[in-house]
Amino acid sequence: MRADIRLISTDFDGTIHEDFADAAIPLALQDALARLQADGVCWVINTGRDLSSLMESLGRAHCRVQPDYVVTVEREIHQHVRGHYQAVEPWNTNCTRDHADIFTQHMTGLDQLLTNLESKYDASFYRDGWSPLCAIARSNSQMDAIQAELEAFCAVAGGLVPVRNDVYVRLSHRLYSKGTALQEIQRRLHLTPAQTMAAGDHLNDLPMLRREIAEWLVTPLNGLPVVKAQVQAHGGHLAARNCGEGVLEALALFGL
Repeated sequence: MRADIRLISTDFDGTIHEDFADAAIPLALQDALARLQADGVCWVINTGRDLSSLMESLGRAHCRVQPDYVVTVEREIHQHVRGHYQAVEPWNTNCTRDHADIFTQHMTGLDQLLTNLESKYDASFYRDGWSPLCAIARSNSQMDAIQAELEAFCAVAGGLVPVRNDVYVRLSHRLYSKGTALQEIQRRLHLTPAQTMAAGDHLNDLPMLRREIAEWLVTPLNGLPVVKAQVQAHGGHLAARNCGEGVLEALALFGL
């Protein structure tokens, strides 16, 4: 199989990066991505991390190749320009404005929701620069319950969605996700879903692991069951190897 892939979007943690591995990002994967970039393929890291955290982890991993774009906190886009990453506009400005507007619109309800959650769960709740309500649960089962309450609130409030990764969750504007950010990069590069590959392993990757976003889908062996089910339902590849080795397997399968 030889795919005409010109855009590759990979999650970071658990997809190309594996803590405590001999090479956190497999050297063979780095070489493959560098070769593809030299051939004009655009590589995007699409992550829930913020920019400084991602850059630090890439440095600690001794990554020899730099992504052309990064999507951070599942919604902000930055382009690699002469050795640094600069905000993609007007996307980032619109993203910041739209989040501020919707959080302000629902602030009273969010304050009441936070008070209610704090009275029921011994999780850690806080606000940060990206969400007025964030939570770190003590277990996945506790986060399941917290997520259910957030989803119920969002269904009534409208415009908001919970974005979860393992035992962490925050709120986001429903129009901004890993999927819509990837579509914006496609628009900028004049590329289509048929020319796009997306790889992810966790819940916050689901918005980009859809055939209308990327025709070439993959999840590594360590992907969550719900992620594997969606990738399979959309005709994607379930890798037989973990993390970056699984992405490397998919590149070979797709003829890259």
